[in-house]
Amino acid sequence: MQASLEIDSVQAHSRRQQALDELCAATLRALSARRQVHYKGALLFDGATQLPSFAPHLHPHAQLRNTDADAPRSDVRSFRGAADGVALRLRHSDAALHRSLRPAKPMARRVFDLLEQYRTEARVSAHWPGVRSNMQARFSAWSRAFVQARLHESAQGILLLTVAQVCRARITGDPVDEALEDMLEATRFGLVPRIGHALAGLRRHRDNQAAYAVDALAIAAAVAQLAEDATPAAAAKPDTETPDDEDEDAWLQIWVDFEAAEESGLAGALLARDAPQTGAVGYRAFTTAYDIEAPASSLVRAAQLSELRATLDTAVAQTGINPARLARALQALLAQPLDDGWDSGQESGLIDGRRLAQLVASPTERRLFRIPHQTPVTDCVVGLLLDCSGSMKQHMAQLAPLLDVLLRALELAGAQTELLGYTTGAWNGGRAMRDWRRAGKPDTPGRLNELCHIVFKDSDTPWRRGKGGVAALLKPELFRECVDGEALRWASARLEAVQAQRRILLVFSDGSPMDGATVLANDTDYLDRDLQATAARIERTGQVELRGVGLGLDLSAFYTRSVVLDMQNHRSAHTLGEILTLLRPRA
Repeated sequence: MQASLEIDSVQAHSRRQQALDELCAATLRALSARRQVHYKGALLFDGATQLPSFAPHLHPHAQLRNTDADAPRSDVRSFRGAADGVALRLRHSDAALHRSLRPAKPMARRVFDLLEQYRTEARVSAHWPGVRSNMQARFSAWSRAFVQARLHESAQGILLLTVAQVCRARITGDPVDEALEDMLEATRFGLVPRIGHALAGLRRHRDNQAAYAVDALAIAAAVAQLAEDATPAAAAKPDTETPDDEDEDAWLQIWVDFEAAEESGLAGALLARDAPQTGAVGYRAFTTAYDIEAPASSLVRAAQLSELRATLDTAVAQTGINPARLARALQALLAQPLDDGWDSGQESGLIDGRRLAQLVASPTERRLFRIPHQTPVTDCVVGLLLDCSGSMKQHMAQLAPLLDVLLRALELAGAQTELLGYTTGAWNGGRAMRDWRRAGKPDTPGRLNELCHIVFKDSDTPWRRGKGGVAALLKPELFRECVDGEALRWASARLEAVQAQRRILLVFSDGSPMDGATVLANDTDYLDRDLQATAARIERTGQVELRGVGLGLDLSAFYTRSVVLDMQNHRSAHTLGEILTLLRPRA
Protein backbone atom coordinates (compact mmCIF):
# COMPACT_ATOMS: atom_id res chain seq x y z
CA MET A 1 0.00 0.00 0.00
CA GLN A 2 2.81 2.41 0.92
CA ALA A 3 4.65 1.71 -2.34
CA SER A 4 1.44 2.27 -4.31
CA LEU A 5 0.85 5.63 -2.59
CA GLU A 6 4.42 6.68 -3.30
CA ILE A 7 4.08 5.77 -7.00
CA ASP A 8 0.92 7.90 -7.23
CA SER A 9 2.82 10.72 -5.57
CA VAL A 10 5.65 10.41 -8.10
CA GLN A 11 3.17 10.69 -10.97
CA ALA A 12 1.61 13.81 -9.44
CA HIS A 13 5.04 15.40 -9.02
CA SER A 14 5.84 14.51 -12.63
CA ARG A 15 2.75 16.38 -13.82
CA ARG A 16 3.78 19.46 -11.82
CA GLN A 17 7.28 19.32 -13.30
CA GLN A 18 5.82 19.00 -16.79
CA ALA A 19 3.84 22.17 -16.19
CA LEU A 20 7.04 23.96 -15.10
CA ASP A 21 8.82 22.68 -18.22
CA GLU A 22 6.06 23.99 -20.45
CA LEU A 23 6.16 27.40 -18.74
CA CYS A 24 9.95 27.64 -19.12
CA ALA A 25 9.80 26.50 -22.76
CA ALA A 26 7.15 29.12 -23.55
CA THR A 27 9.31 31.84 -21.99
CA LEU A 28 12.36 30.53 -23.83
CA ARG A 29 10.52 30.63 -27.17
CA ALA A 30 9.51 34.23 -26.53
CA LEU A 31 13.01 35.39 -25.50
CA SER A 32 14.88 33.55 -28.25
CA ALA A 33 12.33 34.02 -31.08
CA ARG A 34 12.62 30.27 -31.81
CA ARG A 35 9.14 28.84 -32.32
CA GLN A 36 10.03 25.15 -32.10
CA VAL A 37 11.99 25.15 -28.83
CA HIS A 38 10.59 22.63 -26.34
CA TYR A 39 11.58 20.32 -23.50
CA LYS A 40 11.59 16.55 -23.87
CA GLY A 41 12.22 15.06 -20.45
CA ALA A 42 15.02 17.22 -19.07
CA LEU A 43 16.49 17.85 -22.52
CA LEU A 44 15.94 20.92 -24.66
CA PHE A 45 15.20 20.64 -28.39
CA ASP A 46 14.80 23.07 -31.27
CA GLY A 47 12.46 21.07 -33.47
CA ALA A 48 14.11 17.64 -33.80
CA THR A 49 17.61 18.90 -32.90
CA GLN A 50 18.77 18.69 -29.32
CA LEU A 51 20.35 21.90 -28.05
CA PRO A 52 23.58 21.86 -26.05
CA SER A 53 23.70 23.45 -22.61
CA PHE A 54 26.44 25.84 -23.84
CA ALA A 55 27.98 26.26 -20.37
CA PRO A 56 28.21 24.13 -17.21
CA HIS A 57 26.01 26.44 -15.14
CA LEU A 58 23.22 26.05 -17.75
CA HIS A 59 23.08 22.26 -17.61
CA PRO A 60 19.50 21.38 -16.50
CA HIS A 61 20.55 19.03 -13.69
CA ALA A 62 17.76 17.19 -11.93
CA GLN A 63 18.77 18.88 -8.66
CA LEU A 64 17.01 21.95 -10.05
CA ARG A 65 13.96 19.98 -11.13
CA ASN A 66 12.60 19.76 -7.62
CA THR A 67 9.53 17.52 -7.64
CA ASP A 68 8.42 18.43 -4.13
CA ALA A 69 5.09 20.23 -4.06
CA ASP A 70 6.69 22.74 -1.67
CA ALA A 71 9.83 23.28 -3.76
CA PRO A 72 11.80 26.32 -2.62
CA ARG A 73 11.19 29.37 -4.76
CA SER A 74 14.94 29.74 -5.30
CA ASP A 75 15.09 26.32 -7.01
CA VAL A 76 12.42 27.38 -9.51
CA ARG A 77 14.29 30.66 -10.17
CA SER A 78 17.49 28.71 -10.71
CA PHE A 79 15.87 26.42 -13.27
CA ARG A 80 14.26 29.44 -14.96
CA GLY A 81 17.68 31.09 -15.04
CA ALA A 82 19.14 28.16 -16.98
CA ALA A 83 16.36 28.46 -19.56
CA ASP A 84 16.82 32.25 -19.78
CA GLY A 85 20.55 31.82 -20.33
CA VAL A 86 19.95 29.40 -23.21
CA ALA A 87 17.41 31.80 -24.73
CA LEU A 88 19.90 34.68 -24.74
CA ARG A 89 22.56 32.46 -26.29
CA LEU A 90 20.18 31.53 -29.12
CA ARG A 91 19.12 35.17 -29.56
CA HIS A 92 22.47 36.97 -29.50
CA SER A 93 25.13 34.50 -30.68
CA ASP A 94 26.02 33.68 -34.30
CA ALA A 95 26.59 29.92 -34.00
CA ALA A 96 28.38 29.62 -37.36
CA LEU A 97 30.80 32.43 -36.51
CA HIS A 98 31.43 30.96 -33.06
CA ARG A 99 32.23 27.51 -34.52
CA SER A 100 34.62 29.01 -37.05
CA LEU A 101 36.60 30.78 -34.32
CA ARG A 102 36.74 28.01 -31.70
CA PRO A 103 40.30 26.91 -30.82
CA ALA A 104 41.41 23.34 -31.45
CA LYS A 105 42.66 22.48 -27.95
CA PRO A 106 39.79 21.04 -25.83
CA MET A 107 40.48 23.13 -22.72
CA ALA A 108 40.82 26.40 -24.64
CA ARG A 109 37.69 25.55 -26.63
CA ARG A 110 35.64 25.05 -23.49
CA VAL A 111 36.76 28.33 -21.94
CA PHE A 112 36.00 30.10 -25.24
CA ASP A 113 32.48 28.60 -25.20
CA LEU A 114 31.98 29.77 -21.63
CA LEU A 115 33.07 33.33 -22.40
CA GLU A 116 30.66 33.52 -25.32
CA GLN A 117 27.85 32.49 -22.97
CA TYR A 118 28.78 35.32 -20.59
CA ARG A 119 28.73 37.77 -23.52
CA THR A 120 25.16 36.85 -24.43
CA GLU A 121 24.02 37.02 -20.79
CA ALA A 122 25.52 40.51 -20.52
CA ARG A 123 23.29 41.66 -23.38
CA VAL A 124 20.06 41.10 -21.43
CA SER A 125 17.71 44.03 -21.88
CA ALA A 126 17.29 46.51 -19.03
CA HIS A 127 13.54 45.94 -19.45
CA TRP A 128 13.98 42.30 -18.31
CA PRO A 129 15.17 42.59 -14.68
CA GLY A 130 13.58 39.24 -13.83
CA VAL A 131 15.64 37.47 -16.49
CA ARG A 132 18.85 39.00 -15.14
CA SER A 133 17.90 38.01 -11.59
CA ASN A 134 17.09 34.43 -12.64
CA MET A 135 20.42 33.99 -14.43
CA GLN A 136 22.34 35.32 -11.43
CA ALA A 137 20.45 32.89 -9.16
CA ARG A 138 21.34 30.00 -11.49
CA PHE A 139 25.02 30.94 -11.60
CA SER A 140 25.14 31.30 -7.81
CA ALA A 141 23.52 27.89 -7.36
CA TRP A 142 26.06 26.31 -9.70
CA SER A 143 28.94 28.00 -7.86
CA ARG A 144 27.72 26.67 -4.51
CA ALA A 145 27.33 23.16 -5.94
CA PHE A 146 30.88 23.34 -7.32
CA VAL A 147 32.25 24.15 -3.86
CA GLN A 148 30.02 21.65 -2.05
CA ALA A 149 31.34 18.91 -4.37
CA ARG A 150 34.86 19.98 -3.28
CA LEU A 151 35.93 20.40 -6.90
CA HIS A 152 37.77 23.58 -5.93
CA GLU A 153 40.27 21.59 -3.86
CA SER A 154 42.34 20.54 -6.88
CA ALA A 155 44.67 22.90 -8.77
CA GLN A 156 42.55 22.76 -11.93
CA GLY A 157 39.32 23.05 -9.98
CA ILE A 158 40.20 26.30 -8.23
CA LEU A 159 41.58 27.68 -11.51
CA LEU A 160 38.36 26.99 -13.39
CA LEU A 161 36.18 28.33 -10.59
CA THR A 162 38.25 31.53 -10.49
CA VAL A 163 38.08 31.98 -14.26
CA ALA A 164 34.31 31.48 -14.22
CA GLN A 165 33.74 33.95 -11.38
CA VAL A 166 36.18 36.69 -12.45
CA CYS A 167 35.22 36.69 -16.13
CA ARG A 168 31.48 36.67 -15.54
CA ALA A 169 31.73 39.49 -13.00
CA ARG A 170 33.79 41.59 -15.41
CA ILE A 171 31.57 40.97 -18.46
CA THR A 172 28.10 41.19 -16.91
CA GLY A 173 28.80 43.59 -14.04
CA ASP A 174 27.36 41.19 -11.45
CA PRO A 175 29.63 40.98 -8.38
CA VAL A 176 31.47 37.83 -7.31
CA ASP A 177 29.71 36.02 -4.47
CA GLU A 178 31.11 37.35 -1.18
CA ALA A 179 31.35 33.81 0.21
CA LEU A 180 33.89 32.97 -2.52
CA GLU A 181 36.05 36.09 -2.33
CA ASP A 182 38.61 34.77 0.16
CA MET A 183 38.73 31.34 -1.48
CA LEU A 184 39.56 32.82 -4.90
CA GLU A 185 41.96 35.57 -3.81
CA ALA A 186 45.28 33.71 -4.19
CA THR A 187 44.40 32.23 -7.59
CA ARG A 188 42.97 35.52 -8.84
CA PHE A 189 46.19 37.28 -7.80
CA GLY A 190 48.16 35.02 -10.15
CA LEU A 191 45.56 34.92 -12.92
CA VAL A 192 44.59 38.55 -13.49
CA PRO A 193 48.06 39.78 -14.54
CA ARG A 194 48.04 37.17 -17.33
CA ILE A 195 44.59 38.02 -18.67
CA GLY A 196 44.00 41.58 -17.42
CA HIS A 197 44.33 43.35 -20.78
CA ALA A 198 42.10 40.85 -22.59
CA LEU A 199 39.62 40.92 -19.71
CA ALA A 200 39.14 44.65 -20.14
CA GLY A 201 38.55 44.10 -23.85
CA LEU A 202 35.75 41.61 -23.18
CA ARG A 203 33.51 44.21 -21.56
CA ARG A 204 34.36 46.79 -24.21
CA HIS A 205 33.47 44.52 -27.12
CA ARG A 206 30.56 42.51 -25.69
CA ASP A 207 28.21 43.90 -28.37
CA ASN A 208 30.54 42.82 -31.20
CA GLN A 209 30.99 39.05 -31.34
CA ALA A 210 33.96 39.06 -33.75
CA ALA A 211 35.94 41.70 -31.82
CA TYR A 212 35.04 40.07 -28.51
CA ALA A 213 36.36 36.73 -29.78
CA VAL A 214 39.91 38.12 -30.14
CA ASP A 215 40.16 38.78 -26.40
CA ALA A 216 38.23 35.61 -25.54
CA LEU A 217 40.73 33.51 -27.52
CA ALA A 218 43.63 35.14 -25.68
CA ILE A 219 42.08 34.32 -22.30
CA ALA A 220 41.21 30.77 -23.38
CA ALA A 221 44.81 30.14 -24.47
CA ALA A 222 46.20 31.51 -21.21
CA VAL A 223 43.87 29.41 -19.07
CA ALA A 224 44.60 26.29 -21.10
CA GLN A 225 48.32 26.82 -20.58
CA LEU A 226 47.85 27.26 -16.83
CA ALA A 227 45.79 24.04 -16.69
CA GLU A 228 48.47 22.14 -18.60
CA ASP A 229 51.16 23.48 -16.27
CA ALA A 230 49.25 22.08 -13.31
CA THR A 231 48.82 18.60 -14.84
CA PRO A 232 52.32 17.01 -14.92
CA ALA A 233 52.71 16.95 -11.15
CA ALA A 234 49.61 14.80 -10.81
CA ALA A 235 50.41 12.61 -13.79
CA ALA A 236 54.03 11.88 -12.84
CA LYS A 237 53.05 9.13 -10.40
CA PRO A 238 50.21 7.20 -12.06
CA ASP A 239 50.52 4.27 -9.68
CA THR A 240 50.30 6.42 -6.55
CA GLU A 241 46.89 6.96 -5.02
CA THR A 242 46.40 9.71 -2.46
CA PRO A 243 43.34 11.68 -1.36
CA ASP A 244 44.56 14.61 -3.48
CA ASP A 245 44.68 12.38 -6.56
CA GLU A 246 41.02 11.58 -6.19
CA ASP A 247 39.99 15.17 -6.94
CA GLU A 248 42.75 15.95 -9.45
CA ASP A 249 40.68 15.23 -12.58
CA ALA A 250 37.22 15.89 -11.14
CA TRP A 251 37.07 19.22 -13.01
CA LEU A 252 36.86 17.29 -16.28
CA GLN A 253 33.32 16.16 -15.42
CA ILE A 254 32.16 19.78 -15.21
CA TRP A 255 33.44 20.55 -18.71
CA VAL A 256 32.73 17.29 -20.52
CA ASP A 257 29.10 17.46 -19.40
CA PHE A 258 28.39 20.40 -21.66
CA GLU A 259 30.87 19.98 -24.50
CA ALA A 260 28.95 20.71 -27.70
CA ALA A 261 29.35 18.65 -30.85
CA GLU A 262 30.52 21.13 -33.49
CA GLU A 263 28.57 19.82 -36.45
CA SER A 264 25.41 18.38 -34.96
CA GLY A 265 24.76 20.92 -32.21
CA LEU A 266 24.20 18.11 -29.71
CA ALA A 267 25.29 18.23 -26.10
CA GLY A 268 28.26 15.95 -25.68
CA ALA A 269 27.05 14.30 -22.50
CA LEU A 270 23.42 14.10 -23.56
CA LEU A 271 23.35 13.11 -27.22
CA ALA A 272 19.96 12.39 -28.77
CA ARG A 273 19.20 8.68 -28.86
CA ASP A 274 18.72 8.73 -32.60
CA ALA A 275 22.01 10.52 -33.35
CA PRO A 276 24.19 8.60 -35.81
CA GLN A 277 26.80 6.48 -34.06
CA THR A 278 29.81 7.64 -36.05
CA GLY A 279 33.41 8.18 -35.17
CA ALA A 280 36.90 8.20 -36.65
CA VAL A 281 37.53 4.71 -35.28
CA GLY A 282 35.45 2.06 -33.53
CA TYR A 283 35.53 1.71 -29.77
CA ARG A 284 38.50 -0.18 -28.40
CA ALA A 285 40.78 -0.37 -25.38
CA PHE A 286 44.44 0.56 -25.63
CA THR A 287 45.24 -2.32 -23.27
CA THR A 288 43.22 -4.78 -21.18
CA ALA A 289 46.25 -6.16 -19.36
CA TYR A 290 45.36 -4.42 -16.10
CA ASP A 291 41.57 -4.93 -16.13
CA ILE A 292 40.21 -6.91 -13.19
CA GLU A 293 36.91 -8.40 -12.00
CA ALA A 294 36.91 -8.89 -8.24
CA PRO A 295 34.48 -9.72 -5.43
CA ALA A 296 33.98 -6.71 -3.19
CA SER A 297 35.02 -8.72 -0.12
CA SER A 298 38.54 -9.07 -1.58
CA LEU A 299 38.93 -5.29 -1.86
CA VAL A 300 38.15 -4.49 1.78
CA ARG A 301 39.80 -5.78 4.96
CA ALA A 302 37.59 -8.25 6.84
CA ALA A 303 37.56 -6.14 10.00
CA GLN A 304 36.61 -3.01 8.09
CA LEU A 305 33.93 -4.91 6.17
CA SER A 306 32.38 -6.00 9.46
CA GLU A 307 32.31 -2.39 10.68
CA LEU A 308 30.76 -1.19 7.42
CA ARG A 309 28.08 -3.89 7.67
CA ALA A 310 27.15 -2.71 11.17
CA THR A 311 26.89 0.86 9.86
CA LEU A 312 24.75 -0.29 6.95
CA ASP A 313 22.43 -2.29 9.23
CA THR A 314 21.82 0.84 11.30
CA ALA A 315 21.06 2.86 8.18
CA VAL A 316 18.67 0.18 6.90
CA ALA A 317 16.77 0.21 10.19
CA GLN A 318 16.43 3.98 9.98
CA THR A 319 14.69 3.76 6.59
CA GLY A 320 11.67 2.18 8.28
CA ILE A 321 10.97 -0.01 5.24
CA ASN A 322 9.40 -3.42 5.82
CA PRO A 323 11.15 -5.89 3.44
CA ALA A 324 8.25 -8.37 3.59
CA ARG A 325 5.71 -5.71 2.56
CA LEU A 326 8.00 -4.50 -0.20
CA ALA A 327 8.43 -8.13 -1.34
CA ARG A 328 4.66 -8.47 -1.81
CA ALA A 329 4.62 -5.35 -4.00
CA LEU A 330 7.56 -6.71 -5.99
CA GLN A 331 5.91 -10.10 -6.43
CA ALA A 332 2.83 -8.42 -7.86
CA LEU A 333 5.07 -6.73 -10.44
CA LEU A 334 7.36 -9.65 -11.28
CA ALA A 335 5.40 -12.89 -10.74
CA GLN A 336 3.73 -14.70 -13.63
CA PRO A 337 0.90 -17.25 -13.20
CA LEU A 338 2.02 -20.87 -13.61
CA ASP A 339 -0.45 -23.77 -14.13
CA ASP A 340 -0.07 -26.14 -11.18
CA GLY A 341 -2.73 -28.89 -11.39
CA TRP A 342 -6.52 -28.44 -11.27
CA ASP A 343 -9.18 -27.21 -8.88
CA SER A 344 -12.09 -29.69 -9.10
CA GLY A 345 -15.67 -29.38 -7.87
CA GLN A 346 -16.34 -26.08 -9.62
CA GLU A 347 -19.71 -24.90 -10.97
CA SER A 348 -18.15 -23.64 -14.18
CA GLY A 349 -15.08 -24.34 -16.25
CA LEU A 350 -14.04 -27.52 -18.07
CA ILE A 351 -16.08 -30.70 -17.63
CA ASP A 352 -14.41 -33.12 -15.21
CA GLY A 353 -14.89 -36.62 -16.66
CA ARG A 354 -14.26 -38.20 -13.25
CA ARG A 355 -17.46 -36.61 -11.90
CA LEU A 356 -19.89 -37.66 -14.63
CA ALA A 357 -21.07 -40.60 -12.47
CA GLN A 358 -22.29 -38.05 -9.92
CA LEU A 359 -24.52 -36.51 -12.58
CA VAL A 360 -26.24 -39.90 -13.06
CA ALA A 361 -26.66 -40.47 -9.34
CA SER A 362 -27.70 -36.88 -8.62
CA PRO A 363 -29.11 -35.04 -11.68
CA THR A 364 -29.18 -31.72 -9.76
CA GLU A 365 -25.46 -31.81 -9.01
CA ARG A 366 -23.74 -28.79 -10.56
CA ARG A 367 -20.18 -29.11 -9.31
CA LEU A 368 -18.99 -31.13 -12.29
CA PHE A 369 -16.31 -28.82 -13.61
CA ARG A 370 -12.68 -28.06 -13.00
CA ILE A 371 -10.41 -25.07 -13.64
CA PRO A 372 -6.63 -24.82 -13.86
CA HIS A 373 -4.92 -24.06 -10.57
CA GLN A 374 -2.42 -21.25 -11.02
CA THR A 375 0.41 -20.29 -8.70
CA PRO A 376 2.28 -16.97 -9.04
CA VAL A 377 5.96 -17.72 -9.73
CA THR A 378 8.75 -15.15 -9.95
CA ASP A 379 11.04 -16.53 -12.64
CA CYS A 380 13.21 -13.45 -12.86
CA VAL A 381 16.75 -12.20 -12.28
CA VAL A 382 17.34 -8.54 -11.43
CA GLY A 383 20.78 -7.02 -11.76
CA LEU A 384 21.68 -3.74 -10.06
CA LEU A 385 24.65 -2.10 -11.81
CA LEU A 386 26.18 0.76 -9.86
CA ASP A 387 28.29 3.59 -11.26
CA CYS A 388 31.24 3.75 -8.81
CA SER A 389 32.66 7.06 -10.01
CA GLY A 390 34.01 9.59 -7.53
CA SER A 391 30.91 11.78 -7.71
CA MET A 392 28.76 8.88 -6.53
CA LYS A 393 30.39 8.81 -3.10
CA GLN A 394 28.14 11.62 -1.91
CA HIS A 395 25.04 9.46 -2.56
CA MET A 396 26.15 6.23 -0.89
CA ALA A 397 24.93 7.01 2.62
CA GLN A 398 21.40 7.25 1.20
CA LEU A 399 21.59 4.78 -1.67
CA ALA A 400 23.37 1.82 -0.03
CA PRO A 401 20.56 1.11 2.52
CA LEU A 402 17.95 1.22 -0.27
CA LEU A 403 19.93 -1.21 -2.45
CA ASP A 404 20.37 -3.55 0.50
CA VAL A 405 16.64 -3.51 1.28
CA LEU A 406 15.78 -3.94 -2.40
CA LEU A 407 18.07 -6.98 -2.73
CA ARG A 408 16.51 -8.60 0.34
CA ALA A 409 12.94 -7.88 -0.79
CA LEU A 410 13.59 -9.17 -4.32
CA GLU A 411 14.90 -12.40 -2.86
CA LEU A 412 11.82 -12.74 -0.62
CA ALA A 413 9.71 -12.20 -3.76
CA GLY A 414 11.44 -15.16 -5.40
CA ALA A 415 13.78 -13.30 -7.78
CA GLN A 416 17.49 -13.90 -8.22
CA THR A 417 19.65 -10.81 -7.72
CA GLU A 418 23.08 -9.43 -8.51
CA LEU A 419 24.72 -6.24 -7.29
CA LEU A 420 27.60 -5.13 -9.50
CA GLY A 421 29.76 -2.03 -9.64
CA TYR A 422 32.11 -0.51 -12.18
CA THR A 423 35.01 1.87 -11.68
CA THR A 424 38.66 2.15 -12.68
CA GLY A 425 41.76 0.75 -11.01
CA ALA A 426 43.43 4.17 -10.85
CA TRP A 427 43.00 7.87 -11.49
CA ASN A 428 44.58 9.62 -14.48
CA GLY A 429 44.75 6.46 -16.59
CA GLY A 430 46.99 4.47 -14.26
CA ARG A 431 49.27 1.90 -15.84
CA ALA A 432 47.40 2.06 -19.15
CA MET A 433 48.32 5.75 -19.44
CA ARG A 434 51.92 4.90 -18.57
CA ASP A 435 52.08 2.29 -21.36
CA TRP A 436 50.55 4.76 -23.83
CA ARG A 437 53.20 7.37 -23.02
CA ARG A 438 55.94 4.77 -23.44
CA ALA A 439 54.47 3.83 -26.83
CA GLY A 440 54.89 7.41 -28.05
CA LYS A 441 51.33 8.63 -27.40
CA PRO A 442 49.69 7.30 -30.59
CA ASP A 443 46.55 9.14 -31.72
CA THR A 444 43.05 7.93 -30.73
CA PRO A 445 44.29 5.15 -28.43
CA GLY A 446 40.78 4.25 -27.27
CA ARG A 447 39.93 3.55 -23.65
CA LEU A 448 42.97 4.58 -21.65
CA ASN A 449 42.55 3.29 -18.11
CA GLU A 450 42.44 0.03 -16.19
CA LEU A 451 38.93 -1.24 -15.48
CA CYS A 452 37.82 -2.56 -12.11
CA HIS A 453 34.51 -4.45 -12.21
CA ILE A 454 33.26 -5.26 -8.72
CA VAL A 455 30.88 -8.06 -7.74
CA PHE A 456 29.21 -6.97 -4.51
CA LYS A 457 26.80 -9.92 -4.68
CA ASP A 458 26.36 -12.54 -7.41
CA SER A 459 23.16 -14.30 -8.49
CA ASP A 460 24.18 -17.64 -6.93
CA THR A 461 24.69 -16.19 -3.46
CA PRO A 462 21.66 -15.53 -1.24
CA TRP A 463 21.44 -12.17 0.47
CA ARG A 464 22.16 -13.59 3.93
CA ARG A 465 25.54 -14.93 2.80
CA GLY A 466 26.30 -12.04 0.45
CA LYS A 467 25.34 -9.10 2.68
CA GLY A 468 28.94 -8.64 3.79
CA GLY A 469 29.99 -7.78 0.25
CA VAL A 470 27.10 -5.33 -0.08
CA ALA A 471 28.55 -3.35 2.84
CA ALA A 472 31.59 -2.53 0.68
CA LEU A 473 29.39 0.12 -0.97
CA LEU A 474 30.32 2.33 1.99
CA LYS A 475 34.08 2.21 1.29
CA PRO A 476 34.79 5.51 -0.55
CA GLU A 477 38.24 4.44 -1.78
CA LEU A 478 36.58 2.08 -4.31
CA PHE A 479 35.06 5.02 -6.21
CA ARG A 480 37.23 6.52 -8.96
CA GLU A 481 36.24 6.99 -12.63
CA CYS A 482 33.79 5.11 -14.84
CA VAL A 483 33.55 3.52 -18.30
CA ASP A 484 29.85 2.77 -18.70
CA GLY A 485 29.64 1.03 -22.09
CA GLU A 486 32.00 -1.82 -21.21
CA ALA A 487 30.32 -2.19 -17.80
CA LEU A 488 26.94 -2.57 -19.52
CA ARG A 489 28.29 -5.32 -21.77
CA TRP A 490 29.80 -7.11 -18.77
CA ALA A 491 26.66 -6.95 -16.61
CA SER A 492 24.36 -7.88 -19.50
CA ALA A 493 26.46 -10.94 -20.35
CA ARG A 494 26.30 -12.10 -16.73
CA LEU A 495 22.49 -11.84 -16.70
CA GLU A 496 22.15 -13.62 -20.04
CA ALA A 497 24.00 -16.59 -18.53
CA VAL A 498 21.30 -16.95 -15.84
CA GLN A 499 18.31 -19.22 -16.62
CA ALA A 500 15.26 -17.01 -16.10
CA GLN A 501 12.16 -15.92 -17.97
CA ARG A 502 12.83 -12.21 -17.35
CA ARG A 503 16.20 -10.50 -16.99
CA ILE A 504 16.19 -6.89 -15.77
CA LEU A 505 19.23 -4.64 -15.44
CA LEU A 506 18.88 -1.41 -13.44
CA VAL A 507 21.79 0.99 -13.98
CA PHE A 508 22.32 3.54 -11.19
CA SER A 509 24.38 6.54 -12.29
CA ASP A 510 24.71 10.27 -11.67
CA GLY A 511 26.08 11.26 -15.05
CA SER A 512 27.78 10.43 -18.31
CA PRO A 513 30.82 8.15 -18.61
CA MET A 514 33.88 9.90 -17.20
CA ASP A 515 37.47 8.83 -17.60
CA GLY A 516 39.78 11.84 -17.81
CA ALA A 517 42.65 10.10 -19.59
CA THR A 518 40.38 8.61 -22.27
CA VAL A 519 38.58 11.92 -22.88
CA LEU A 520 41.81 13.88 -23.26
CA ALA A 521 43.47 11.34 -25.57
CA ASN A 522 40.41 10.81 -27.83
CA ASP A 523 37.39 13.05 -28.35
CA THR A 524 35.01 14.18 -25.65
CA ASP A 525 32.10 12.07 -26.97
CA TYR A 526 34.10 8.84 -27.24
CA LEU A 527 32.71 7.12 -24.13
CA ASP A 528 29.22 8.58 -24.62
CA ARG A 529 28.92 7.10 -28.10
CA ASP A 530 29.98 3.67 -26.86
CA LEU A 531 27.43 3.79 -24.04
CA GLN A 532 24.65 4.79 -26.42
CA ALA A 533 25.55 2.11 -28.94
CA THR A 534 25.78 -0.56 -26.22
CA ALA A 535 22.48 0.41 -24.60
CA ALA A 536 20.74 0.48 -28.00
CA ARG A 537 22.04 -3.01 -28.86
CA ILE A 538 20.92 -4.49 -25.53
CA GLU A 539 17.46 -2.96 -25.88
CA ARG A 540 17.22 -4.10 -29.50
CA THR A 541 18.10 -7.76 -28.78
CA GLY A 542 15.60 -7.90 -25.91
CA GLN A 543 17.44 -10.55 -23.89
CA VAL A 544 17.84 -8.09 -21.02
CA GLU A 545 15.37 -5.35 -20.05
CA LEU A 546 17.54 -2.27 -19.55
CA ARG A 547 16.51 0.55 -17.22
CA GLY A 548 18.29 3.74 -16.14
CA VAL A 549 18.10 5.22 -12.64
CA GLY A 550 19.57 8.73 -12.62
CA LEU A 551 20.75 10.25 -9.35
CA GLY A 552 20.12 13.92 -9.92
CA LEU A 553 20.43 13.57 -13.71
CA ASP A 554 18.07 12.54 -16.49
CA LEU A 555 19.48 9.46 -18.28
CA SER A 556 16.82 9.34 -20.99
CA ALA A 557 19.48 10.18 -23.58
CA PHE A 558 20.96 6.73 -22.97
CA TYR A 559 18.07 4.53 -21.80
CA THR A 560 14.56 4.31 -23.26
CA ARG A 561 13.06 3.78 -19.79
CA SER A 562 14.52 5.74 -16.91
CA VAL A 563 13.66 7.72 -13.79
CA VAL A 564 15.39 10.54 -11.93
CA LEU A 565 15.87 10.23 -8.18
CA ASP A 566 15.89 13.49 -6.25
CA MET A 567 18.60 12.69 -3.70
CA GLN A 568 18.51 16.20 -2.23
CA ASN A 569 14.92 15.69 -1.04
CA HIS A 570 15.35 11.99 -0.39
CA ARG A 571 12.64 9.91 1.26
CA SER A 572 13.28 6.16 1.28
CA ALA A 573 9.75 4.94 0.50
CA HIS A 574 9.29 7.60 -2.18
CA THR A 575 12.59 6.69 -3.85
CA LEU A 576 11.76 2.97 -3.85
CA GLY A 577 8.35 3.79 -5.32
CA GLU A 578 10.09 5.45 -8.28
CA ILE A 579 12.35 2.43 -8.78
CA LEU A 580 9.36 0.05 -8.68
CA THR A 581 7.83 1.82 -11.68
CA LEU A 582 10.74 0.55 -13.80
CA LEU A 583 10.01 -3.09 -12.96
CA ARG A 584 6.59 -3.05 -14.60
CA PRO A 585 6.58 -4.96 -17.92
CA ARG A 586 6.13 -2.72 -20.94
CA ALA A 587 2.47 -2.69 -21.98
